[in-house]
Amino acid sequence: MTEDTPRGRALPVMDQAPTPKTVAPPTPVAFPDLGNIIAVSSGKGGVGKSTVAVNLAVALAKDGARVGIMDADIYGPNVPRMLGLDGPPRLDNHDRMVPHEAFGVRVVSLGFLVPPDQPAIWRGPIIMKVINQFLRDVAWGKLDYLIVDMPPGTGDAQLSLVQATHVHGSLIVTTPQDVAAGDALRGAKMFERVGVPIIGIVENMSYFECPHCGKPSSLFGSGGGQKLADSLGLPLLSQIPLYPRVLEGGDSGRPIVLAEPDSGAAKALTQLAGLVRQSFAS
Repeated sequence: MTEDTPRGRALPVMDQAPTPKTVAPPTPVAFPDLGNIIAVSSGKGGVGKSTVAVNLAVALAKDGARVGIMDADIYGPNVPRMLGLDGPPRLDNHDRMVPHEAFGVRVVSLGFLVPPDQPAIWRGPIIMKVINQFLRDVAWGKLDYLIVDMPPGTGDAQLSLVQATHVHGSLIVTTPQDVAAGDALRGAKMFERVGVPIIGIVENMSYFECPHCGKPSSLFGSGGGQKLADSLGLPLLSQIPLYPRVLEGGDSGRPIVLAEPDSGAAKALTQLAGLVRQSFAS
């Protein structure tokens, strides 16, 4: 530590009082035609957040709901591939983007607008502009649910979404590993601080079920999702088994809830959709 480095300097945190130069955040706007806006988030990448978001949307649509999915993961927009979609959206007579549609789900993603090899090297203001455009300038029609697939972490996209509109609930996706659950805890705390209700915790890749003997194996540890739920006083909504066909379906554009509805993973995801629906029934 050099002489001109102050000792004991605290890192900035979200709830610190703003300085006089701080600009007030924008007031969230209601979009009643979009129905219940649900953010699917995770503390880190690689936990299957987009897989959960896509299958949740498809399962809700399969049950008769009007569903859209907004791919807000601008750094890794995987939703188009997971739903077998490609190409730029067309514009309607009001110059609004018309969502692509797959399996009854309306879809908007940055993946439709930029080449797959082009990185999104964007700062906060651009991210906020993109999210606002996806909310305002898309011909979503009348929806019951808008599922928002968030990027990992607690960065600009999450803050931009809650500043742009009223988010009615969030799902926190983790794996059983303590490290993943610890990262997910920070994501959950972020939503709590900005007043977004957390519907519950989803533990993905909970165990691998042997196809020969049926015995479950905890490849990524165990108990992380339950510990996270207990620490937050939230329900553990689902424990989704690790099943290779889920990954294959993500690559081929065939969600597991449709490809193999009787598999353990599909049943867990379909049950999750039912619990999400129940949480908004009252």
